[in-house]
Amino acid sequence: MNSKKAIYRWTIYVLGFILLAMGIVLNTKCGLGVSPIISVAYTFSLILGTKIGNTTLALYSVFVLFEIILHAIRKCPKKVFLFDILQIAVSVVFTRFINLFSDFIPQLDDIYKNQWQGSMPFRIFVLCIAIILTGLGAAMSLNMRLVPNPGDGIVQAVADTIKKPVGFTKNCWDILMVTISTILTVTLYSKIADTRLNAFLAVISIGTILAVIGVGRVIAIFNHFTYDKMMEKSGVLEK
Repeated sequence: MNSKKAIYRWTIYVLGFILLAMGIVLNTKCGLGVSPIISVAYTFSLILGTKIGNTTLALYSVFVLFEIILHAIRKCPKKVFLFDILQIAVSVVFTRFINLFSDFIPQLDDIYKNQWQGSMPFRIFVLCIAIILTGLGAAMSLNMRLVPNPGDGIVQAVADTIKKPVGFTKNCWDILMVTISTILTVTLYSKIADTRLNAFLAVISIGTILAVIGVGRVIAIFNHFTYDKMMEKSGVLEK
């Protein structure tokens, strides 16, 4: 691979992670629930009163540990474990972007409660932007075939272990994340929220459902129009 293609590949990879972090944060700032990929970390951030980037890093570290165990069970080559460890470094950088965006983007349903920025139509508009950015970021970073985000890496590891398609495994993993988040919100977070319903809606709402449906569609549409050209320019498929 020549230097021009290498620069292009790494640029798309980094830009993808930035867009993904921005999309995830925007999703949480709408007050319409959060994407399943971040739901457990977001719930812990509410319970502990800490930044979402920090709880995401902790959760991703657990994912990487789980990946290492699965790869050990499957007796994967040593280079696979190297990529597992590198995911920790990727997570550190990725979650710093999450914290950065989270600090600068206001909570729309709180800060602008009685203004147009806090109205339902505007929040849904921002949610749509968040879903688009999340889909674009996920597609760009994954297509470059470099070190994956642990949120995606764990799905691939589980899929390989149980010998099921990644799409099916992703759906099951999202359901698991939403289930864990639901249990946490109604048992722990509800102790400091007004009601169990408000605690639940803070994490699981229309935004969660739209994210489950929309992110995958954005990835599919983006790849339909750009995948071949992107692969050629990045040299990913070169032999």
